[in-house]
This record gives sequence, structure tokens and C-alpha cells, in this order.
Amino acid sequence: MNWLSKFFTDKAAQQQAPAYDDNALIIDVRTPGEFASGHVDGALNLPMDKFGKNYAKLVPDRGRQVIVYCHSGVRSVHASQFLKLQRYVKVINGGTAEAVASTLQRKIV
Repeated sequence: MNWLSKFFTDKAAQQQAPAYDDNALIIDVRTPGEFASGHVDGALNLPMDKFGKNYAKLVPDRGRQVIVYCHSGVRSVHASQFLKLQRYVKVINGGTAEAVASTLQRKIV
């Protein structure tokens, strides 16, 4: 094994998807209209424009796994970074609704 293959192997291992808990809270940070047009079954809607004000009411347990997603993955990056800054320890940026639904084997409703 040369040094280059070790570099790529380690990088690939770092990019593996995190394990999702069965008890994870799934938060859709899109607008109410986007949420109504189709969301992951069981997800709660907390739009980004209300996220900073209402996240603590929705997720009082900082140890519970939280999966956030949006339309393209951009808003969910901001939401997941914000939660990590608030000392939430199990935060996953799920990216898009389709990605989360596929990983969790849930329907888009």
C-alpha cells in the first residue's frame, strides 16, 4: 500500500454516514409551504426564520439525536451548526428530504 492509497482510504472512512437513532428527532427547516408539499414521514417543521427562537422548545434534550434537512442541504448546514454551537451533541445534517427518507426508509408524505 502506498501513501496515496492510505490517504484516500482514510478520507473515505471519514465520510461514512453516521448511524441514525430510532428515537431521533427529524426537523425540516424549510418553509411551511415547502413542508406541506412533501416531507419525511414523522418530521417536524421548524423553518429557518423561526429556528433560533423556537429550537429549545422543540428539542429540550441536548443529548437526543437531531436530524435536520431542507431542500438542498444549505439551510440544514446552518441549522446543524447552530445546534452544535448550542451544545447539542448528536446533530446530523441529513441534507435533503429525499436523502433522509432513503436512509431512514421512510416515505415522503
